[in-house]
Amino acid sequence: MEATSDLLQEFSALSAKKQLEQIPQLIDQGDAGFACLREFLMAQEGQAATPVMGRICQVLTQNQTADNLLFMQQEFPEGVVELKSARGIDYQIIQDKLIEEEFLEADILTLQKMCELAGESAMKRKWLYFTEVERFPDEDLLTLDQLWQVYSGGKFGFSVQRKLWNSLGKDFNALWEKIAWRDGRTWARYPKAFIWNLDAPRGHLPTSNQLRGAKTILALFQHPVWTKD
Repeated sequence: MEATSDLLQEFSALSAKKQLEQIPQLIDQGDAGFACLREFLMAQEGQAATPVMGRICQVLTQNQTADNLLFMQQEFPEGVVELKSARGIDYQIIQDKLIEEEFLEADILTLQKMCELAGESAMKRKWLYFTEVERFPDEDLLTLDQLWQVYSGGKFGFSVQRKLWNSLGKDFNALWEKIAWRDGRTWARYPKAFIWNLDAPRGHLPTSNQLRGAKTILALFQHPVWTKD
């Protein structure tokens, strides 16, 4: 217990970036390291989910020691992101896939849930009009964005893509290159040409099957939710 307490104190004193870097070293320490991660996660309960919490959730779920399995079943059976929806959409399946780092499945499900959010017509055609994206509730966009951010160490998410787009002077051609959706004049073929792990460039995911062109993703980036406090 003393060793765990020392590890927890050291880990808690680090910045979020350093904590993410430290997690693999704690895993290598076995039981003591896992105990530290469990205690840290318990101490964050009730707070807004962060990428550090998301990474710990992934690690504890994927390393199924008896203690880790029991802890996750009892304390965080659904993950660490609170799933809010103004229209009663259930996003739990996306959270489950992201915890398992099944990013392709999570990407496919993200588009499906966005179509469900848009309504019956979008569900039938399986893609979105920009006018439908403009009417998305704030709560739902924030939930989807938080899911991708929390379970990617802060690398993925709509708001991450939007920040990159802004930093590139709102140049979509530059954005496509930056996030590896296009190389020169060649578009990445979905899904085989995309990178479905955390080695992908910042902002690479979600693709949401590339949202059928710039009009739809422009509507997403210009949604008022991103400029509210």
